[in-house]
Amino acid sequence: MSGGVVPVAASNVPISGLPELLAHLDVLVEDPATPFEAKLFDDVELQLTEASIPPLLPTLLPKLTSILKTTQQDPKILVSLILKLLTPVSFSQTLTLADESSLIAALSSPAPSANVLAMAILHKAASSASDAAQLASMPRVLEELIRTWLSSPDVQVGEKGNKLLGDLLEVDSEIPALQEVRHAVTVDGVAWSSGPVNGQNGSRRPTGSGQLWQRITNDSSIFNLLLSLAKGQDPSGATLTAHQTSLAQGRVLRVLPRLAALDFGRVARPLGGGDQGQSLLHFASISMVDKKDMLMHLTLIDYFEALVSLLRIRVDQGGVDNSFITLTLRRIIEEATTDDNVLKAALLGLPDRTVPEEADGLRAFVQDIVS
Repeated sequence: MSGGVVPVAASNVPISGLPELLAHLDVLVEDPATPFEAKLFDDVELQLTEASIPPLLPTLLPKLTSILKTTQQDPKILVSLILKLLTPVSFSQTLTLADESSLIAALSSPAPSANVLAMAILHKAASSASDAAQLASMPRVLEELIRTWLSSPDVQVGEKGNKLLGDLLEVDSEIPALQEVRHAVTVDGVAWSSGPVNGQNGSRRPTGSGQLWQRITNDSSIFNLLLSLAKGQDPSGATLTAHQTSLAQGRVLRVLPRLAALDFGRVARPLGGGDQGQSLLHFASISMVDKKDMLMHLTLIDYFEALVSLLRIRVDQGGVDNSFITLTLRRIIEEATTDDNVLKAALLGLPDRTVPEEADGLRAFVQDIVS
């Protein structure tokens, strides 16, 4: 490398090695099979700052996204640089640089790093209710997001998808957020709180428009895609392996308690485009999991414990139809525990495994909903 230096107009800070990287990118555009020269990418990325990035976007990003679409190599090093370049860019600005087809291509890529890149871009829409509403107008992107989240065998992609969906639907929710609880609530083995989301305290966030909720829970193609993948079938014709089906079900069970606490009515009421009139809550709680699978049964128990813990807080804090929550939860638990004494015992013993400050309130709630 010759160590060429290019001045950057916005900050007058030179970027060493930029000419060499640009030349390398031109070669990759012409011949995607050319091996990546990792040091060129790393040297430039390490020098980037929020001040130096904006003037570089028109030069670097089109080349990087073009290469990302055509390369058969692991694009991890491309993704790392793209993520750094997009750090100061808002969601709406990002869409002028990476259109819907680029997002769909990244989501559908077999490379987990490309999936994570697309999810990181979509996560920018969790910054405001208006950005979330803008994402709601992109159904093909949302379909591919649901497909990638549930069908990817990569653990990081699954975790990113859970966080992304939860944050997006929180900022889009028409119902006031849960207030911060004084004491820790343990959910899925970790202490839970309602926020902050993207640096914003959840209890003080403005309510959203509900457009994204409407798209995901009332759009029959998206909702049925979610249910189908959780049963191991992609409507496109592909079949998930037994292992991947378990991963998909686990991802649904981990995000659903949070969604139920955000907008119980959306997940608990039957949907016009749903699976035989089932709600998402009833499907996941009753008919999705094969309890003969020991690991999935344990995951289901963790899910019910998280669901009960968070909905108890939601009922206590009000702002919703508490009687509807209590009645629906009681019916679901009665059905779920009819032939499952292990689940019933776990729920009855849940107050004994929570922090002392929360135990009495949780015990009263459990006694009300578990017959």
